[in-house]
Amino acid sequence: MTALRKVLLTFVLGTVLLITSCSNQSPSRFDTAQQDSTAKGSSAVVSESQSGGSFNRFFPDESNGYKRVYTQEKQGFAEAKLKKDGKEVAVLSISDTLNNPSAVNKFEQSTETINGYPAVNQGKTGTAVLVGDRFQVKVLSRDNSFTEEDRKTWLGKFDLRGLSKLN
Repeated sequence: MTALRKVLLTFVLGTVLLITSCSNQSPSRFDTAQQDSTAKGSSAVVSESQSGGSFNRFFPDESNGYKRVYTQEKQGFAEAKLKKDGKEVAVLSISDTLNNPSAVNKFEQSTETINGYPAVNQGKTGTAVLVGDRFQVKVLSRDNSFTEEDRKTWLGKFDLRGLSKLN
C-alpha cells in the first residue's frame, strides 16, 4: 500500500508542477513599468540634443579669484562649480531643452532679460536665461554670499550669443 501512495503522490505532484509551470502569468507592475520605460521613443535624452562637451566653451572664464571646476558632462547637459577661496559658491549649467521641452514654458512670461535673452528666477537660489528658444543657462547659489545680482552677473559672462549659434 505504501508503494501505491508514493506512486500516486509523485504523479499528483508532477501533474501540479507541469500545469503551473506551463500556465501564462500576466506581467507584474514592474514588468509593465520596465517595458514602458524602455519603449522606443521614450528615452529621457533625445539623440538630437547637443553633447555636454560642446557647451564647455560657452562657460565664463575664471576671474577675480573665482575658480571654475567642471563637474558633469553628458548628452544635453554640462555643469561646473564656481569656487572662491576653496568654497563652492555657485553651480553653473547649460542644458538642451530638447530633453525637457516644458522647461521653456517658464520663460514665456519673463519680463526681464540678460544680454537680450529672457531671464527668470527659480526659487530663492536660482536664475536662468533661455538662449535661442532652446538652451537653458542657469546659475544656482550654493552660499548665502552669492546673491541674485551675482547670479545675473555670471549669467551675463556666459557666451550667450555664441551658444545661440549652436542651434
